[in-house]
Amino acid sequence: MANRMRAKAAGAVAGLLLALSVCEGANLSIRLDQGSEKVALVGAFQRWDLDGNPTRPVNPKAQIERPEVDLVAERAGGDTWVFAKLKPGKYDLVILCENRLRVEGWEYAPVLEFDPFFPPSATVADASVRETIVDQIKKARHYENKVLPLYLGGDEKAVRALMMLIRDQPTSYESEMPGAATMRFEIWQYDYQYGGWTKHRRTRVMHRVILPRDELRRWTWLWDAKLGAIEVKSDDRTIDYQLPQRGDKALGGLRPY
Repeated sequence: MANRMRAKAAGAVAGLLLALSVCEGANLSIRLDQGSEKVALVGAFQRWDLDGNPTRPVNPKAQIERPEVDLVAERAGGDTWVFAKLKPGKYDLVILCENRLRVEGWEYAPVLEFDPFFPPSATVADASVRETIVDQIKKARHYENKVLPLYLGGDEKAVRALMMLIRDQPTSYESEMPGAATMRFEIWQYDYQYGGWTKHRRTRVMHRVILPRDELRRWTWLWDAKLGAIEVKSDDRTIDYQLPQRGDKALGGLRPY
């Protein structure tokens, strides 16, 4: 009897320790090959909840140079940055460098309830589908004067686009901020219905910023699938990442113009 009681007690303690270790979270390390760039911040945040709803309201006063993140990594020597004790979940990473360079990850969140996420690595296999959607975007009327699909991903029923929308022409904000420009990043969805592709009226807004247009035109804000939907479980994880060159056209996003 005593042996059984000791065994049960030992099992209970082991279970408690395991639960505590899971609650404490895991370390996520980012090893950067940064080249000539000087990194100022490496941040992480959970952009969406499990249903694809934003975890925080979009801040209309957000600033490019101050990413709104849940956690900031600590530099652990050399070019390694560590997030300590991250709780399990999926995170998007943001890397901010000096001299106006920001690189960020994403995933394609659903715009409708009960729809699945698409990973940031998702593509559109059919070139004609891609051309059709890009052509629709190009021909549609928009408030912004620069409306660019940065990436497209989906399946035969739905395609989502990571969109960049800029208005750097005069706006109603001129009285408050002369020379103001606005920029948004959003997820749009196109549905295949009745033999054609139609844009869904709902979107998912990820960022909205307003700043002087001369300042906007000096920034590089790139989007990289490798930094999106990073899954953290109970084990420590290390990611090797090479910062893109500013002139590299492989990534979509904002570049000086």
